[in-house]
Amino acid sequence: MVRTILAIVVIALSGYSLITQTFELLPYYMFILGAFILVSGFVELQKDRKGFWGYMNIVISLFIFIFYIPYFL
Repeated sequence: MVRTILAIVVIALSGYSLITQTFELLPYYMFILGAFILVSGFVELQKDRKGFWGYMNIVISLFIFIFYIPYFL
């Protein structure tokens, strides 16, 4: 449910940015995308598929959060 909501918000923000050619919402888009990838990683780990992609999703989301923190401060 949370993944679906985050996916819809990411698609809506990226579509808006693509149509209007304004990129002021890019930090918010990247933050929500990081949250989506983080939730996807946790879902993969909870399904007892403790493989490479669950951990990789968490690492990628942390990478996104670390590099987009200066845009929010």
